[in-house]
Amino acid sequence: MTTTSAATPDSALSAEEFAELGAGIRRAMNSVLDGKPDAVDAALTVLLAEGHLLIEDVPGVGKTMLARALARCVDATVSRIQFTPDLLPADITGVSVFRQQLGTFEFTPGPVFAHIVIGDEINRASPKTQSALLECMEEQQVTVDGRTHHLESPFLVVATQNPIEMEGTYALPEAQRDRFMARISIGYPDAESEALMVRDREHGSPLDRVEPVVDVAGLRRMIATVREVYVSPAVERYAVAIVQATRDDSALRLGASPRSTLQLVRASRARAALDGRDFVLPDDIDALATTVLSHRMVLVPRAQHPDGSAVRSVDEVVDRIVAATPVPVPTARD
Repeated sequence: MTTTSAATPDSALSAEEFAELGAGIRRAMNSVLDGKPDAVDAALTVLLAEGHLLIEDVPGVGKTMLARALARCVDATVSRIQFTPDLLPADITGVSVFRQQLGTFEFTPGPVFAHIVIGDEINRASPKTQSALLECMEEQQVTVDGRTHHLESPFLVVATQNPIEMEGTYALPEAQRDRFMARISIGYPDAESEALMVRDREHGSPLDRVEPVVDVAGLRRMIATVREVYVSPAVERYAVAIVQATRDDSALRLGASPRSTLQLVRASRARAALDGRDFVLPDDIDALATTVLSHRMVLVPRAQHPDGSAVRSVDEVVDRIVAATPVPVPTARD
């Protein structure tokens, strides 16, 4: 059942209203993805923090299912783009078509003109085509033939991709990766969850049973509630210290950008709100640091930890930096 509110779209919800809607979205998504509550929480956090989500994993583990479940929970416009090697930028953004009867060009919007855009297997398209998303993801607008067309709010891109080692994939450019607030992996289900999935799917897709939990106006109010979550100066400095440390780490060729600092704090606000708090704790920063930062960074060849041991992934570097950064005393208000 869709929840509609008569209040202004940008007015914050009460704590009880926010908690009810958040729990409803979680329940609906968890009914589709068995045994993956962390992935569900990450997707909901990105939605409420006004970011974009990159889901990277091997084929068949539910990447597209997660994206579609999130879209089903919101009564909003949704589009899906299947990225292929022959896809063109105009197939995403739209194109100006000449109307002979009128003697003028008319812009035909592409699938990016939706509240939620699902980009399936984004790294199977060429870098030129991937770049069509750069402007809309950062500036929430599309420029075609010198004319700028604005996208409606809220605007969320949920993209899935296969690991770069797999056949037929292109690496996402650094600028593209940096526009995603978070990257998550779903992973294989445990035996019990996989057995439950087998039984449930015998009678159809669980997506068919998902009803919208919130409409666009209600989602805007949830986002407005997240924006009001308090971040103390001490916690802000803590987030900045973590991000700046990535730029000085000898194991990294490319550290995290200032954009990542903003997105780490915004995601932490959403996490705090979903936990029923109106203030951010250092624990929120710690919990989200790897998810928000790691996909933006690049290791140096044969990277090593300070103790001389080999670095196997960027996640290890982020975890080490977080552990080494002094934690401020958590307070609700400074």
